[in-house]
Amino acid sequence: MGIAFAMTTITQFTMAETIPEAPVPYDSSVKVTPESESRLAWWREAKFGLFIHWGLYAIPGKGEWVMWNQQINVSDYAKLADQFSAPKFSGKAWVKAAKDAGMKYMVMVTKHHDGFAMFDSKADPFNAMNSAAHRDFVKDYTDAAHEAGMRVGVYYSPLDWRFPGYFFPDLYRDSAEAMREKYHRQVTELMTHYGAIDILWYDGGGSNWLAFGGLEKGAQWRSRPRSKAYSGKFDWQDNAHNSQIRKLQPNLIINNRTDTQGDFAVREGGNKLGDFDNQTPWELCLTLAGPWGYRPGAKPMSLEQCVRTLVNVVGRDGNLLLNVGPRPDGEIEPDQVARLKEIGQWLEKNGESIYGTRGGPYLPLEQKMLSTRKGNKIFLHVIEWPASGDEIRLKSPGARITKAVTLTDGKPVPFEDTAGRLTLKVPAEFRQSADTVIVLELDGSAMALPLIPSEPPR
Repeated sequence: MGIAFAMTTITQFTMAETIPEAPVPYDSSVKVTPESESRLAWWREAKFGLFIHWGLYAIPGKGEWVMWNQQINVSDYAKLADQFSAPKFSGKAWVKAAKDAGMKYMVMVTKHHDGFAMFDSKADPFNAMNSAAHRDFVKDYTDAAHEAGMRVGVYYSPLDWRFPGYFFPDLYRDSAEAMREKYHRQVTELMTHYGAIDILWYDGGGSNWLAFGGLEKGAQWRSRPRSKAYSGKFDWQDNAHNSQIRKLQPNLIINNRTDTQGDFAVREGGNKLGDFDNQTPWELCLTLAGPWGYRPGAKPMSLEQCVRTLVNVVGRDGNLLLNVGPRPDGEIEPDQVARLKEIGQWLEKNGESIYGTRGGPYLPLEQKMLSTRKGNKIFLHVIEWPASGDEIRLKSPGARITKAVTLTDGKPVPFEDTAGRLTLKVPAEFRQSADTVIVLELDGSAMALPLIPSEPPR
């Protein structure tokens, strides 16, 4: 009969603030090859990372799009650098917060769409070394991460709101080409001066985003359809650029947000959880509290929401990149640090069902039950319990079950597996508030099992 659950409202994983939507969707593909799978091996094992959005936009505290949303004059916005002293910034504190959360990698925003670089860039003086801090924040971050054995990622946006060539790349061709040159030079700097870089996380690049889906070429005043990419003469030259970057960092993995094929795809925002996909490597990114950049008073998701989000992502065979936006002084809000630590405490008990697993064999039943697998084990993640009581009814996995126990405390779970039906009897006292994990040990590999539909068999 499948899993018999009561009909209830499915938990929605939404962010606390409205985040600006991409002007047009990204459509660059992900190319899965033996080489890319080799590069991705550690990332697939890691499952969970910390995203950090921090820059001048932290000072007004209205999110990372404040310059655009409030149409702040370029020269006025640049004056924020004179206030950006960041006296409490500590790369080691950031890394500790990530490690305490059980995260295995980090991605720091090194330049957002406002154009301000958080590192010592010779390609553009608008950078952190020329701010009140006179500091290369990327170096401090990468040094701390390397010292702690944390995988290192950098975010970079080729888009720069200060260049009219971004919005009108044919009319202001020189400006567009200057922006492209700066983009290539700055990413090269990042790949050259900061040791091993594991992830290059692009945003705002590619022909789909160019001009924000703006005017078609020609004199007629009309915007192009959202589904149509820019088709003028300007070219980001992403293929040649990324080819050179890979020579500098051969083990680098790159997302799919440029005009070249990436190693993994990005799903952005709590409403983009999407479906199970074990063919395309993918990652969901969303914020722990409020917008991506700092906003005072933004409250983090509850521990239950965080755990269930992680489980829903990993059970769909993806990774989760959870974002924080530090304050202008460089510190992550204490309540967010505390929440991250609570997630880590949950992972101390349940990490076996997350790290190094793949989604399946049971496909997700909405956001009520999911499964992960590793070796000879299937981990059933039960979020919402069946209305019928203590029994969970599933189709048999296709391999003999030798033992069933709860992961948290090892309590035996009585089961019957006959005539193609698996029945598990889980007393109420076995249940955990956010996610109850039941381990099914098999007499063979769980990885070889075919996917099992979540719809009840008829």
